[in-house]
Amino acid sequence: MRRAFRIVLVLIVALGLFYISRFWPFELWSRQSVLGQWGLRPRGGLLQFWLRGTPFAQFELIVWAVLAFVSLSLTEKLVGWITPTPAK
Repeated sequence: MRRAFRIVLVLIVALGLFYISRFWPFELWSRQSVLGQWGLRPRGGLLQFWLRGTPFAQFELIVWAVLAFVSLSLTEKLVGWITPTPAK
């Protein structure tokens, strides 16, 4: 059960990271956004949208890679803290 919980948690984080990237291939809904003007766009690419007009817009892929690395590292720490492995 612990292993399934960990796998599901990591998959949710990975899907979230994939959704904010420019590589999301699916259009989930037909409207402009789910939550209005500041809502979730149907085609993903949120990071590009958030960085538009900033000096970091040209480094979107690098920002995404660092964000993915940090997010997955923190998820690993969180999962290790919630479900510690038994000592042998």
